[in-house]
Amino acid sequence: MKRWGLMGLLALAACGPDDASDKDAQSQVCPNIIAGALSEPVSTRQVEAPLQADDGRERVIIRYRDQAVRALGRVEQVGGQVTATFRSVPAVAARMSLQEQRALLAEDPTVESIEPDQEWHALAPTTAPAMHVLKAMASGTAPREHTAGLRKVQAHEVWDLDGDGLPDPGRPTGAGVRVCVIDSGLDLEHPELLGAVVAGRDFLEDDDTPSDFSSGHGWGTGHGTHVAGIIAARPGHGGRGSPHLEPAGLMGVAPGAELVIARVLDIHGRTHMSFVLEAVEYCAEQGAKVISLSLGGGIASKTTLEVFEAAHAQGILVVAASGNGGVQVVDYPASDPNVLAVGAVDPEDRRAAFSSGGHTLALMAPGVDVLSTFLRGQGAFSTVDVEGTQPISRSLLHTPIENRWGKLVDCGDGASLDSCEGATCSGFVAYVRHGQVPTDVAMVNVMKQGARAVIFGNSSPEGGVDILAIPRRGQWVPAVTITQAGGTVLHRRLGSLARVSLEPADYSYMSGTSMATPFVSGVAALLFSARPSATPDEVKHALLSSAKDLGPAGYDEGYGHGLVQARRALEVLSSLP
Repeated sequence: MKRWGLMGLLALAACGPDDASDKDAQSQVCPNIIAGALSEPVSTRQVEAPLQADDGRERVIIRYRDQAVRALGRVEQVGGQVTATFRSVPAVAARMSLQEQRALLAEDPTVESIEPDQEWHALAPTTAPAMHVLKAMASGTAPREHTAGLRKVQAHEVWDLDGDGLPDPGRPTGAGVRVCVIDSGLDLEHPELLGAVVAGRDFLEDDDTPSDFSSGHGWGTGHGTHVAGIIAARPGHGGRGSPHLEPAGLMGVAPGAELVIARVLDIHGRTHMSFVLEAVEYCAEQGAKVISLSLGGGIASKTTLEVFEAAHAQGILVVAASGNGGVQVVDYPASDPNVLAVGAVDPEDRRAAFSSGGHTLALMAPGVDVLSTFLRGQGAFSTVDVEGTQPISRSLLHTPIENRWGKLVDCGDGASLDSCEGATCSGFVAYVRHGQVPTDVAMVNVMKQGARAVIFGNSSPEGGVDILAIPRRGQWVPAVTITQAGGTVLHRRLGSLARVSLEPADYSYMSGTSMATPFVSGVAALLFSARPSATPDEVKHALLSSAKDLGPAGYDEGYGHGLVQARRALEVLSSLP
């Protein structure tokens, strides 16, 4: 049997209510279904203008032996284009032809080196389905706006001593502390973040409106909005999330912190090193005490090392994601000696399968199934109902927000076009055991057999995290994921009527070390708020020495110093001279 394999595959068939007899006898394919990802249109297929190099020039960092006072004129003289001039290091970013212009520039005795302007990217799986433990969110947040992650890092124990769910007057909330989020920008009108942003810069579009929306391209990934909400979502400012969330919504770790937003990631979650370094310098100019970096993927260079060293010297604590490769090597810039590297744990304090470790790993924080703010109306809360049984579920990011129903059909792992037992072109709800088959491939296969909705069940009894994602563009049906326990229950109800309901929300669940990083950034803001004169080293010491030990006793490369703990860190900081 031929299998369908790649994203971007267009099926050529759609099924109507009475066309079960039209299935191909050999392949089980219903006619007239369009299924799968579509090629990006010309307007969005290319990276946004600041990242394009459509004239054949490449991005480089040019270092000078002394301050680059003559750099602009010299680069332009050889035909290059300077895109950024750094203040903390003798270097500029430029676009130039490496074969001709670089050779000319390399002859300049004042030039120390010319290095590639590395491409970096967001460090988060696109979507974060709940796989194994969702106890914390099974019955909503308690109390009020406290999320499971916020409670796990003890944030509420710093500013909610009376337990009423709201910050107590006079307690450290991050007030007066600026946290710079270098990311994809924000949904600037999100109700949870209104009043939180005090400054911003879009380094891609060269303006002061760091929105995650680009004219001609539409909305970006929502990555920055999710990160910012973890840090500083405001109390009592809830967005659309009912009935899964109370009208007040949720609260950030440091609900009084001031956000400085630096947009460097494009709509695909990519950037260049020069944009990030330029943003670091901007954060310092704006008086940030904490920089939160949920991105990486590059390697250290003399320029990057000096920029982060300069930030540290200016009194800034830089926090970055360790990476999602699940390897024992921390990504850069988290591995930089002046940056605090953060890995991710699941709801049971186990290292997430995707979380990278290594000898430079510092701390852990919640990074699996993290609920936070998202692009308004583009997140979704899901409900699965099979004969009154409603297992906990999460919608796949970018899935159509619709309600569908039909007979629950076992489709195995969705690996082939005859995987669904009892499939009919009149429509059904597919149950797929998620495993080795890529999510989009399984969806295409079951959709072509007539599925009008898909339920993915976890196949990992150990609670590993399966990363399910579908492309933003394409023809898809509503899709959700459920726990292994929920899958066991549904398997006993195959053949029953199943309903998959998705409601639009201003929130989303996501996973990744990108989500863990802002928890530590928020806790650092609480400490600076409690002791404004503290140095980055003092705050770092408090964070590391107070962490909850996980894994083998003492420091280890899988968990670092352990899970960040806000109350305990504040106690350590308060005891310092």
